[in-house]
Amino acid sequence: MTLRGLILFWFTMLSGMSWAQPFPVKGRVQAADGPVPYATVRLVDGQEGTAADESGAFQLSVNTQGNYLLEVSAIGYKTKQVSIRIPGIADPLIIRLEEDQQTLDDIVVTGTMREVGKLQSPIPVEVYGNTLFRKNPTPSIFEGLSLINGVQPQLNCNVCGAGDIRINGLDGPYTMVLIDGMPIVSSLSTVYGLSGIPNSLVKRIEVVKGPASTLYGSEAVGGVINIITRDPDDASRFYADVFATSIGEVNMDAGAVLKSGKASSMLGINYFQFTNARDINSDNFADAALQQRVSLFNKWQYPHRSGRTGSVAGRLIYEDRWGGELSWTKNLRGSDQVYGESVYTRRLELIGTQPLTQSQNLSFDYSINHHDQDAYYGLQQYIGRQQTAFTQARWLTTAGKHELLAGLAYRYIFYDDNTPGTSNEQFVNQPSVTHLPGIFFQDEIRWHSSFTTLLGMRADHHNVHGNIFSPRISLKYAPGKNQVFRLTGGNGFRVVNLFTEDHAALTGARQVVIREALRPEESWNVNANYMHTIPMREGFISLDVSAFYTHFTNRIVGDFLTDPDKIIYDNLRGYSVSRGVTLNADLNLNSGFKMMTGITLMDVYLYEESADERMPQLFAPRFSGTGSLSYATPDHRWAVDLTARVQGPMPMPVLPDDFRPAYSPWVPLLNLQLTRHLHTARIDWEFYGGIKNLLNFIPLNPLMRPFDPFDRNIDVDNPNGYSFDTAYSYAPVQGLKGFLGIRFNLK
Repeated sequence: MTLRGLILFWFTMLSGMSWAQPFPVKGRVQAADGPVPYATVRLVDGQEGTAADESGAFQLSVNTQGNYLLEVSAIGYKTKQVSIRIPGIADPLIIRLEEDQQTLDDIVVTGTMREVGKLQSPIPVEVYGNTLFRKNPTPSIFEGLSLINGVQPQLNCNVCGAGDIRINGLDGPYTMVLIDGMPIVSSLSTVYGLSGIPNSLVKRIEVVKGPASTLYGSEAVGGVINIITRDPDDASRFYADVFATSIGEVNMDAGAVLKSGKASSMLGINYFQFTNARDINSDNFADAALQQRVSLFNKWQYPHRSGRTGSVAGRLIYEDRWGGELSWTKNLRGSDQVYGESVYTRRLELIGTQPLTQSQNLSFDYSINHHDQDAYYGLQQYIGRQQTAFTQARWLTTAGKHELLAGLAYRYIFYDDNTPGTSNEQFVNQPSVTHLPGIFFQDEIRWHSSFTTLLGMRADHHNVHGNIFSPRISLKYAPGKNQVFRLTGGNGFRVVNLFTEDHAALTGARQVVIREALRPEESWNVNANYMHTIPMREGFISLDVSAFYTHFTNRIVGDFLTDPDKIIYDNLRGYSVSRGVTLNADLNLNSGFKMMTGITLMDVYLYEESADERMPQLFAPRFSGTGSLSYATPDHRWAVDLTARVQGPMPMPVLPDDFRPAYSPWVPLLNLQLTRHLHTARIDWEFYGGIKNLLNFIPLNPLMRPFDPFDRNIDVDNPNGYSFDTAYSYAPVQGLKGFLGIRFNLK
């Protein structure tokens, strides 16, 4: 090479290197209260990106000149985009972010009946969005709640599939279930009505553990589950979600949003069908209740002259549920030829909220439901009808440091059936009518930005049991914006009607004996809670720890053990206790990896004074845990979810000299799902599929003497006197099954 050529070569190389030399972009991310550590800084539509250090300082390199859009995001702050030009940045950039507490602090209403940030609420409230329930699709909220730590959907009958929802080991009737804040799920429908709530209607679910009778009255003894439905203004114009399983289950949710002037309406329909009678444990009984269910839902929202929004919603449910021996058919309903349990349920619900005044924050809430149930449990017929009406006027105002809430409430309950529960001493039918007016008051005092107290009280008058008083108190201390300590205590009460709440009282397998007039149950609770959200360079960790203690008096106890043919109900002459610790931990990383885990350790027991005996609560495991592992690819096209629930041994309702163990085994239930996302200009698609019960866990001996369900041969080759029984249920008899589904939303 000539000297001229060599010089030209080196000039060209140096020139190219100079053009390829990266341009540094330096800066600092700040907020009103100081630097923002570990903020994510990246170029929009580019590969370049970095994270700020502990002082909020960052530096990234850009290889080519031009105009760019710099995006800065951080947990707890609103994402910001800044236009920059390369080259042309002389001084370090100062990027100021605005705090957005909602990214860490969900809005909740259940704890105090007003919208407040989760961290600001003096009452601990757990919040679960619809995304959680999509990780393991189920045909109803009843099954979906198994992913929530400390909440236990419990099957009470292995034939008809009746169940209830338990919080911290307490029986289902101690849990109040609300829809949009209204006690729409009455006691009779806790047995069957919960299965009629489709997941597609759910915006989020709020859970308050511990007595909440001060605000919600009777039934809110163990806790409250508030199902917040989607707003028409936020829902897709049209959506659908359809999936089927390998055992023959088919579930379809569909809905549409309509506009009429300034009002908007969301119309939804849910259809579920399962008609495949399987018998994988070879006991000649269908492993799970067969069902056909239709649920229609319509919700309207409209503006009010006060500037607030009114709403009214209605839901209509019809369900045909049956189970029993494989040869059972509907023409054998109520006969003694082949054993079967068949339940027809018809239910109508109406709920609404109406702002009343423009100058004052005064609202009127109402709910009405009508429930008809026509059932046969073998030979025993059960026909029940319940009508519940609830009205409430709420007044919210602020006076200095005080957030005041006052209200008047009234609940009317009509109940009638064909059992001794609604008969007088002369065996004449006498429907139960309950009038329960009440008044409540709450004062939330913010003494300092870090310290808040809440005082509440409620007085109700029951037309049979007289006056009932329910106070509560809460202390909240927040040393930082992302952590809070709470100490709450309060009283709860419950007026009991066994035949509307306990499926065992309805089944034909045992005779019901009530020893005396049952008195209202009462409880006192204390709960200590600590929450902390920890921002990190690549995401955040959220911790929620609670210790709880609840002491019951007048507890209604069903004695399954004294006589195998009877259930003997009586007020406990003593007390019962529910105590324990719960831990929830969430890890959320910017890389697309998320982990949720929850653990509950508890001890639930009853103490009988006359016998000086401590008895464990049936179906209350000492240990239970939930968890999920999720990963989404950077382009959000693929996602994989592993969900799990682990349940420790729990006391079971065994018969005298029962060959089945008095405690259930460990129950591990794992589910795996793979999802493919497709996004177009107008439609978002999701194709998903997976496997439920990966470990193929199947319970043993869920039925006692399934070969003799009418007890015809109870004296033949039966030295222990066993009789047919359906209550030994600690896990679904389903086994491993696959599922496939599709969702789409029209924008």
